[in-house]
Amino acid sequence: MRRSKAETTETIRKLIEIARTHFTEYGYANTVLESIVHEAKLTRGAVYHHFRSKKELFRAVLEDVQREVAKRVEAEASTSEDPWQQLYLGCRAFIMAAVEESNRRIMLVDGPAVLGWETWREMDQNHSMRLLREQLAIMQKQGHFRMIPLDVLTHFISGGLNEAALWLANESAQPKALDETMEVLSVFLEGFKQNTIHSPGAT
Repeated sequence: MRRSKAETTETIRKLIEIARTHFTEYGYANTVLESIVHEAKLTRGAVYHHFRSKKELFRAVLEDVQREVAKRVEAEASTSEDPWQQLYLGCRAFIMAAVEESNRRIMLVDGPAVLGWETWREMDQNHSMRLLREQLAIMQKQGHFRMIPLDVLTHFISGGLNEAALWLANESAQPKALDETMEVLSVFLEGFKQNTIHSPGAT
């Protein structure tokens, strides 16, 4: 009997949810697809009907994580009406979400290693980086900072956020690391403000 669209959607959601737990706890290399199949109470054939391989299932899980992080970034930024505060809160939310145990391994460690940097960056561009660029474009149009190439600026800031998250993931034992990172983030963004930017050689 053919399954309804709603049933298929629910099966996929369940698989991604269970797989995410396994990838978080064991990492990609040590996750056994058979264990996911067993917990989902499905046949291996049913799983392969939706995902052709463990790697394809992992990609769906990472996409889910990226989407969730982007929603948190957007929600946090929307708590303020000040453009600079929105930018800071969004960047802060990205770092906070990325280093959480339920996201860190999948998003920062296994993501680029399993799928490759090109695929990982493309997924990042479709979610958090897209929101960052949209915010920067609005702020630039409103005259909050001078006209500089948006794509370069977006990658510059996004790269810094990703590197900061990676560093924090390895510095979790140091209690001051997170506070220091947020302090540097604030100072870094402050430097882009229109009234603090000077031409080279200006005094």
